[in-house]
Order: sequence, then structure tokens, then C-alpha cells
Amino acid sequence: MLSLLCLRRSAPCILHESQRGAFRARTADHSRARFFARGEGAYLWDVDGRRYIDYVGSWGPAILGHAHAETVQAVQEAARDGLSFGAPTEAEIEMAETLCRLMPSLEMVRLVSSGTEATMTALRLARGFTGRPKIVKFEGCYHGHGDSLLVKAGSGALTFGQPSSAGVPQSIAGETWVLSYNDLDQVAAAFREHPDEIAGIIVEPVAGNMNLIAPRSGFLQGLRDLCDRYGAVLIFDEVMTGFRLHLRGAQGLYGVQPDLTTLGKVIGGGMPVGAFGGRRDIMEKIAPLGPVYQAGTLSGNPVAVAAGLATLKAIQAPQFYAHLSERTRALVEGLSAAAAKHGVAFSAQSIGGMFGIYFAATPPDSFASVMASNKDSFNRFFHRMLDAGIYFAPSAFEAGFVSAAHSTADIEATIGVADQALAQLSRQDLTR
Repeated sequence: MLSLLCLRRSAPCILHESQRGAFRARTADHSRARFFARGEGAYLWDVDGRRYIDYVGSWGPAILGHAHAETVQAVQEAARDGLSFGAPTEAEIEMAETLCRLMPSLEMVRLVSSGTEATMTALRLARGFTGRPKIVKFEGCYHGHGDSLLVKAGSGALTFGQPSSAGVPQSIAGETWVLSYNDLDQVAAAFREHPDEIAGIIVEPVAGNMNLIAPRSGFLQGLRDLCDRYGAVLIFDEVMTGFRLHLRGAQGLYGVQPDLTTLGKVIGGGMPVGAFGGRRDIMEKIAPLGPVYQAGTLSGNPVAVAAGLATLKAIQAPQFYAHLSERTRALVEGLSAAAAKHGVAFSAQSIGGMFGIYFAATPPDSFASVMASNKDSFNRFFHRMLDAGIYFAPSAFEAGFVSAAHSTADIEATIGVADQALAQLSRQDLTR
């Protein structure tokens, strides 16, 4: 029997979400998609054997680079003992204890298998704890593909021009109120008008799914204050930012403590792991201690946990984040200088090991300003870089990632290729 995803005999029979980046920038030109066969350190090789300097990093998890030796060894050793038990393991406890030690806001933690699972459950928990129905999220922020979160979402939904997904009933979408990221006045007004309806706020403390958008000064603390005043739950979605920006996550970098935190990506070291945790009084509402149900057959999978523990051990090395931040900053400063030399309207910024590049005069700080950037210029730049062996996130609405495996030579080579690509863009724009 043919797969339901098989459109015709000559087409691939699987639409694989992990290939999302290959299709994002030019959805009508599938012939230009790259399929990768191998990764090592800062590099990927496609099925034709061509090497790329990679700034996608599996969309963030590869903070140590691809096929990190100690991580691979940990996975191999764990796999020899069994792939899944459906019961607790000591490694699962070690992972939870490590997360609680590194992120002081985590008093209790539960492991799941993905960031989407973590955010879906965090919202259910916020509603169960408060007894209220509504959740506030921010336009352009992506929190996984749960129904109630695909409302003016970022990431793939934004790139494809579908901020909301088909198949989400209006009755579910109506439980989520979407406000403007970095606009604290809107949030305050929502609480004033509906003080007893809002269960919680979910926010990317640094947005990474409408490109990299930093929080304005006071925004995160303002959210904390409003949740305290009105008895709502503040949820930091650190699936992307957790251990990417700072050893204590974005909450450690900005000094704002949420009630609940969701994690993924880096904590799995490239394997499927997610987690959510926070205040003990809230977490104790989760079954079997409380009435909020959550379960997962492969949650805390021993092989995935082994990869995560190896990664968490490595990132605690002295000066790890100082070196990562320095390398990332060198990349964005070099790209900005090359664009300025050729008179291209361009800006870039970095936070820890994340960066954003924008074909706009200044880095955007809102969904509206992201949408005003020159997406056509980005697409032309992306394809020139890809053809020259540099793999950036293939969308104007995605952050990029530098790993500990990127060398100074990799950064310099990238800037050199970008200099040529930006020169071509400048000449092309002048002849229009």
C-alpha cells in the first residue's frame, strides 16, 4: 500500500520536517534543495560529497559541532545497554539534577521527547494551576506545533506566509491571545481588561523564530512584574535559547526568573530530548502528584539522555561561552563591515552563540520591523552563499548558530565569500 504522503510514483514518499530549512527560502524551487549525508565539526557534506561551513547546526542543538566525539561515544555506550526501557533510569535522574543545578529557576523537572511536547504541557500546566483559560503569546514567536500555539506563529509558518495553520479550530485558536513582542503596554492593557482570564504568558526571552530579536530593556522584567501582580504563570520558552546564549540560559543572561521553563535542542546534543520545569508548587500539579496529565513512551530515553549529558558536561568548561560569543561576534562584525563596504543596507547582531542577519539598516526589534526587511535581497544572498559552500539558515525569519567547532579560519572564509556575494548584490541593485 502506498504511503499517503506519496503524491506520485516519481516523487519522494516522505515529506520530512527536518528538511524544512532546505525548502524555506524558495518553496517553489525544490530542485535546489540540499540533502546532507554527513556532518563533522563545523561542516556538512551533501550527498554529492560537497562540503559546507554550517551555521544552522541542526537548528541549534549542535553547539559542540557535528559528531562531537565524546557525545557519539556516550550514545554508542548507552545503545549497547538497550534503546528504551519504559521505566526510570539513573541517567534520567542525573539529567534532571544537572538541569536544576544549572538553571536555578528549575525546582522540579520532567523530561519529554521534544520542545513541542514541553511547551504544550507547560500551557496545560499553567491552565491547570491557575484555573484560567487564556494564554498570551507574541506575534512571530514559535513554540512548537501544538494547535493552540499555531496562531500568528513564527519559524516555518511565518516563512511560508501562513502565520496560522489549517486544521486548527477557531475555538482552540481563540484561547490564545497574540500581542506584539517587545510591547509591554499591550500586555499591561490585556491584564487590566481581563485580570481573571489569563493563565499565563509564553515568550521566547530572545526571539529566534522571526530571526534573532533581542528583548528591549525592561521587557522581560515587565512581564515578570505583570504576572506577579495578576497571579499568572510566566513561561520562558528556552527550547532554542537554553544553553545557547549563556550557561544559565536567557534567564541567567537577563536576570529574570520565570515560573516555568521549556527546554530542548542543546540539552539533547542532537538527539530528541525536551524538558519542562519550574516552581515546585506548579510542577506538583503534574500527574501522578496532581491532576494535570502528561506522559510519553520515550520520555527520558536513555540513548538521547546520554547525548544530552555529554553535551551539558562539555559546555561547562571554563570560558566556553566567552569563546563562543567572541567567535559569533567576529562573524557578525565581519559581515556588517563587508556590507558597509559595498553600500548594501544590512545589519547583524549576536547574543551568545546565536546571530541574526538582516537586509535592513538596523537590527529589527519587533515583528513589524522584521517584515519590513528586504527578503528578496536575503534570498539572493542566501543562494550565493550556499552555492559557494556556506550554509546559512535559508530564511529571513530564522536565527543562525555558531558552534564551538567553528574556527577563526571558518569565520574568515565565510566573511570572504560574503564580501563577494554582497558586491554582486550591490552591482545588481545598481543596474535595476
